[in-house]
Amino acid sequence: MPNIKSAGKRAKQAEVRRLANRSAKSSIATKRRIFMEALESKDKEKIMLAFRAFCSILDKTAKRGILTKNSADRRKARASAMIAKVG
Repeated sequence: MPNIKSAGKRAKQAEVRRLANRSAKSSIATKRRIFMEALESKDKEKIMLAFRAFCSILDKTAKRGILTKNSADRRKARASAMIAKVG
């Protein structure tokens, strides 16, 4: 239990942010899994839809500061390279 009122408020805020960040990271993992499954199917249209959704969620989380911009860009580049490998 915090001794100072502001410390208690900060603890509450930190918990809310932690849960929001966890949820966002979970949705990134879900979109990545869907993208990987689309890659395995080798259906171009399905791959591109999944790639767009994956990039979108990465950009949104980078914009909100959950991921760094470089981290999001790196993940997008690696996903793009996987698409190029499939052909």
